[in-house]
Amino acid sequence: MRRLLLAGGWLYAAVIAFLSLTPRPPHLDISQGDKLGHFAAYALLMFWFCWLYRPRNTRLAYGAGWIAMGVALEFAQGATGYRSFELADMAANGLGVLAGAAAALTLPRNAGAAGKGTPSRSR
Repeated sequence: MRRLLLAGGWLYAAVIAFLSLTPRPPHLDISQGDKLGHFAAYALLMFWFCWLYRPRNTRLAYGAGWIAMGVALEFAQGATGYRSFELADMAANGLGVLAGAAAALTLPRNAGAAGKGTPSRSR
């Protein structure tokens, strides 16, 4: 089951990358919907991997990786010619990662795929 959950998380990361570079991304028809979409996507991504991995160093590594992915995808968008580079999108991505990590702090120590019913040794 854990492998399936991990594969799902990586598939979700790939979907984020695809949607970041597609010429016609989904559009939320609300004010700042684009930024809200960035924030929510990265918050869920980080929360998912925090649920799978309990050690603090692992979570920090994933957080840094997701932030780096968001920055890299913004630069890639600027290079496409049909998408635009926006610092505000980078900020929304990074804030989403932080929010996902913060939300994961509310998980019980033995919750989710990481705990498998037993308390984690490190947080």
